Amino acid sequence: PPRDKRAGYVEAVKVALIRDSAFFNEIERGAERLAAFEPEAMQRLIYRCAELHMNHIATSGDPFEFGSARPLDFGHWAAHKLEQISDYRIRHGEAVATGIALDVIYSRRMGFLDSVSAERILGLLEKLGFELFANELLHEDSSGSLVVLKGLEEFREHLGGQLTITLLQGVGRGFEVHEMDSVVVLDSIHELHERHQQSGSALVVGA
Repeated sequence: PPRDKRAGYVEAVKVALIRDSAFFNEIERGAERLAAFEPEAMQRLIYRCAELHMNHIATSGDPFEFGSARPLDFGHWAAHKLEQISDYRIRHGEAVATGIALDVIYSRRMGFLDSVSAERILGLLEKLGFELFANELLHEDSSGSLVVLKGLEEFREHLGGQLTITLLQGVGRGFEVHEMDSVVVLDSIHELHERHQQSGSALVVGA
């Protein structure tokens, strides 16, 4: 189904963002063809994505991810929690697209990533057909805290005790931090919500 094909695109965008700016540029140039699911464009995307993942595994020095540094989990701290909150209504790839969007906005707000690059990334995800906001991001627990924020602690446990989050210093330039400013994370969520409201778009499940 188109929704599942689209969800797979985020793996390519993710690995391009952390490792290969030229591949990101290529995805940008082919965004309309990819959004239309043209076979040739999809084949090229899949091959290059697999190649970059393989190269990372072969050269990272930690092919089985025993350590806490897991750059291929870029965007995943929020994604894992978002899937859970939505009772898996939201596909993994869709949740990762939202997680990437949040971490891109966070990177920009923290001064790591320039505004032009941030907008390029968000714009590409939208051109590919991703809805970057889901109402589940605003779900609160009994204390009034956003449930998605628990994803940071759960991700730390998933990594074995040390929180390691991949952020961006530029397109193709991922780097790691070991703490996240919860106030800036909240601001990033609200900014993504405002972007969604301004676009006038609505989440269409199953499209």
